[in-house]
Amino acid sequence: MESRKRKKDNSPAVEYAIVDIETTGGYASGSGITEIAIIRHNGKEETARFHSLVNPLQPIPLYIQALTGITDDMVIESPAFQEIAGKVFDFLSGCIFVAHNVNFDYSFLKHHLSKAGYVYTAPRLCTVRMSRKIKPGLPSYSLGRLCRSLDIPITDRHRARGDADATAVLFSRLIEWDTEGHIPAMLKRTSKEQALPPNLPRETFEKLPSCPGVYYFRDKAGKVIYVGKARNIKKRVASHFSGHNPNPQRQHFLLNIYDITFEPCGTELMALLLEAVEIKRLWPKYNRAMKRYEPRFALYCYPDQNNYLHLAVGRHRKGQQPVYEFSTYSRGISTLHQLVRDFQLCTRLCQLGPCSSPCCTAAGLEAGQSRHEMHTSSGEYNRRVEQALENLHSNLPSFLIIDKGRHEEEQSCIAVEKGRFYGMGYVSRHNDICDIEDIKGCLTRYQGNNYMDQLVASYAARKPGKVKGLLFK
Repeated sequence: MESRKRKKDNSPAVEYAIVDIETTGGYASGSGITEIAIIRHNGKEETARFHSLVNPLQPIPLYIQALTGITDDMVIESPAFQEIAGKVFDFLSGCIFVAHNVNFDYSFLKHHLSKAGYVYTAPRLCTVRMSRKIKPGLPSYSLGRLCRSLDIPITDRHRARGDADATAVLFSRLIEWDTEGHIPAMLKRTSKEQALPPNLPRETFEKLPSCPGVYYFRDKAGKVIYVGKARNIKKRVASHFSGHNPNPQRQHFLLNIYDITFEPCGTELMALLLEAVEIKRLWPKYNRAMKRYEPRFALYCYPDQNNYLHLAVGRHRKGQQPVYEFSTYSRGISTLHQLVRDFQLCTRLCQLGPCSSPCCTAAGLEAGQSRHEMHTSSGEYNRRVEQALENLHSNLPSFLIIDKGRHEEEQSCIAVEKGRFYGMGYVSRHNDICDIEDIKGCLTRYQGNNYMDQLVASYAARKPGKVKGLLFK
């Protein structure tokens, strides 16, 4: 017993580094540090401190000067971060990193220490998350309002030294008030507590399933700010919070995540399609790539001054109604060549170069005029064009993709009608899929787009065993 006690008494004491920084902007890779304060703490009291203004080597925006009171003139003679990086690294080493909204300060220091040649990692504690656990139900957990609620004095607000002093007092009190062991639980290696956004309850994250589906990040008002898809919802959501990406999206939107909701799907393809639908429906603030998606090329049909219909493949343009859309130019041209061959269309009127037909190459043609125009009436020629376009659409495949459901008693069903995504849903595994009209009644109808058409077509080509070639009526 005595030897065990001596071993416990001789174990090194836990040290904390309570950190606050001021910066020129909201993300590490494009912003500099203007002030840093670090207070070393043994869990009961302060043991040492470090403070310095820092020259960010870039102008400080006026609105940040107004917020912090730190001007370009104040830091012009101060050391650049690289000059104090060694001291900062030594002061932080061996300590648990503590800050209010810890991932912001930690990502900045990790990034700038890395640029200075130091590899820094540390366990972290967030006083926002600690406060939510230990003192739930307060009106706000911003540092200023939290300190007012808990009668903690705070001076020099939005300055690193003043905010670090207030955070140190808050930290001491939270340790005193933590009668249920929340802080030790947060520091366990298996806990991902500090990786979560500061305003997201851990219970919300723990309720996420490990199945395919779509997840929704919501802000304080409940508005969806991001929609994503996943093969494993819980694992994919966790990946948003891992690492310390210094880019703007991570820094800006993590603070706005207050809740996560989700919609389970039978397969990843179902999740991909639902994600596309929901982004178009909700237009979330932080979804950028899918918002910008448009088909790149299209087939157009238009009459000339002699009333002959022309066909042409060109870039997809808003405001122009295409006959059909293509993901690549070569696919569009290949389709148009096929229509010319099958329906004896004029290559010149289809913008495919001079017509190779004997009647178009004979001498005596009027300048710029085709023999199709000279010897074929516009009505007769246009009927061939219309037949070609009707054939293009009617020959597009109609089929179902039958795959796994959300549980063993159902199966997922995705319907394609003449090459276009029609809708999707779930049917009983015991349902005999033989009447397409009955199946359509079980599906949710969605407005598709070229991206969704390509997703389904590509999947059907890769997984022919899951395709049922039932034609729509």
